[in-house]
Amino acid sequence: MVWVGAHLPPIQSLEIPKRPPTITIVADDGSTMAVRGEQAGTNVALKELPPYLPKAFIAIEDRRFYQHFGVDPLGIARAAVANVLHRGVSQGGSTLTQQLAKNLFLTQDRTLTRKLQEVELALWLERKHSKAEILELYLNRVYFGSGAYGIEAAAQKYFGKSAKDVTLVEAAMLAGLVKSPSRLAPNRNPEGAEKRAQIVLAAMADAGFVTDKQAQAAIANPVYTVKPTGAGTINYVADWITEVLDDLVGQIDQSIIVETSIDPRLQSVAEAAIIDELAAKSVKYKVTQGALVAMTPDGTVRAMIGGRNYADSQFNRAVTAKRQPGSAFKPFVYLTAVEAGLTPDTIRQDAPLDLKGWKPENYTHEYFGSVTLTQALAMSLNTVAVRLGLEVGPKNVVRTAHRLGIASKLDANPSIALGTSEVTLTELVGAYSTFANGGLLVSPHVVKRIRTLQGNKVLYVRSDEPASRVVDPRAVAMMNTMMQETLRSGTAHKADLPGWVAAGKTGTSQDFRDAWFLGYTSTLVTGVWLGNDDNSPTKKATGGGLPVEVWTRFMREALKGETPQPLPGDWSGGPIVSSTPSTLGGSLSGAPTGGGTIAQAGPRGETQVINAPPPPGSGRMPPPTRANVRPEADAGLDGWLMDRLFGR
Repeated sequence: MVWVGAHLPPIQSLEIPKRPPTITIVADDGSTMAVRGEQAGTNVALKELPPYLPKAFIAIEDRRFYQHFGVDPLGIARAAVANVLHRGVSQGGSTLTQQLAKNLFLTQDRTLTRKLQEVELALWLERKHSKAEILELYLNRVYFGSGAYGIEAAAQKYFGKSAKDVTLVEAAMLAGLVKSPSRLAPNRNPEGAEKRAQIVLAAMADAGFVTDKQAQAAIANPVYTVKPTGAGTINYVADWITEVLDDLVGQIDQSIIVETSIDPRLQSVAEAAIIDELAAKSVKYKVTQGALVAMTPDGTVRAMIGGRNYADSQFNRAVTAKRQPGSAFKPFVYLTAVEAGLTPDTIRQDAPLDLKGWKPENYTHEYFGSVTLTQALAMSLNTVAVRLGLEVGPKNVVRTAHRLGIASKLDANPSIALGTSEVTLTELVGAYSTFANGGLLVSPHVVKRIRTLQGNKVLYVRSDEPASRVVDPRAVAMMNTMMQETLRSGTAHKADLPGWVAAGKTGTSQDFRDAWFLGYTSTLVTGVWLGNDDNSPTKKATGGGLPVEVWTRFMREALKGETPQPLPGDWSGGPIVSSTPSTLGGSLSGAPTGGGTIAQAGPRGETQVINAPPPPGSGRMPPPTRANVRPEADAGLDGWLMDRLFGR
């Protein structure tokens, strides 16, 4: 023992170690969403607990707790005999005090030296602290599995209530957990947890802590409520928060509380929308994963789903995954064109295009001839988007996207108009927020305030600095006018949000690998992505299908009780204007003759359009122009290839 003691710190210098710092993440309503680090609940005084709770631990773990001096020779002898008879380890001889000493000061190594150190530390604890203090310290430090340390954290984890409110059966379950936390967790193995609780209840009756009648009644009719585990999608938010903490407050050396903008109701609705949609249609469309981000127009994140089940995969597809947005990138092309002088009524040609061997095609392989920009965006016509991108210049399109908050690297080439550069869902939703708020730059954020657990010292508060304007209000009005048509008669016509003015854009990447929908009202901007982690093709899942359905289900619930408001900007239209490529300094090498200006001067200087399509909002699509419809014979292999290279 002298040699063992020499390898311990001086007894006079020993102190009860502090708990490692924890990060408690709370929702907008103050409810706890997640705890990172050792999930330690607040310390609970022994006198605040129901009497049967500590007695349950004494009955099953250390019946002679109040008689021994930290080590129980009788208990050790009894355990030794039982283990010999059963030819294995069937009982342990460690007292509660020894278990506490091991948890506080030692490793989990099973060696004679470590066991002797445990004994010496247990004797020290008994000399320094009363039995009540040791029992209280034990209950507040023992490990219950699933990252929960202490009786309060365990009660919240498994039963969704305070340790002060647990029933007799729940107390027995918690006491029974200590033997094997991973195997006996009531939320994973309710049958095993219940059987173990019956053993604890019998031990309590045998020790005289409860009557035989009470124990039998509890065994016959166990009353407990296990907290549902769910898909755990809130942990995607928690992961994102822990990643940005260092930038906000630096390294932490004490437990903190992070107050967030997450709305628990919206988070639950978003989770159900993603999970239910995938459960119903993932096999049909060969889609295995999904993500959703919802934020207010100022960038305040209200809900985030990074995947269908956090336990299965911790990869956050809302923040970390970079995927091709497909046509969901087109608004940046159209905004660049609008800022260069075009309007929603500007006419452009939808016709086959050959750019040095690259022949971008429309999703349907049909061409509509003269169309307005509104119609081209609503129908997601690829040839018009590519023409516009070349008109204004791919570099300018990239600058526009970056100006609106897209941080990912974008390649300034002709295909940028069709969303071939990869972006994240969160940055894309943030960029669309600029249209919803009237032209202001936003930075998606979820942390409102950070304070210490002890003392409530404020470490960080998000500032309310005014946002900078990045888009002119008139340009915003034009974009909102065009993207409203996407929901009225375009690729997102299945979106159904009664009473609300909404706008947005669908997106489907090459080979149907990614399906997107970004849609917004004046109060909420929501983006949905569906696809596969291995980037394998889906079975023709398009942005106008599953993502629109998820978005509609979520938005309908999210906006319940709110008064509909119009989108910002008021663009009343005007004479139809068509600018030639030369006026914008772009290039349309390889464009068909007549693909630029198609307007001519009319009486009194008015602009008239030859073969003009129906006006925006008419609900009619222009008929395909026969001369521009690709012949069926030519649409074979080339059409098959383009069908897989470019979706909507």
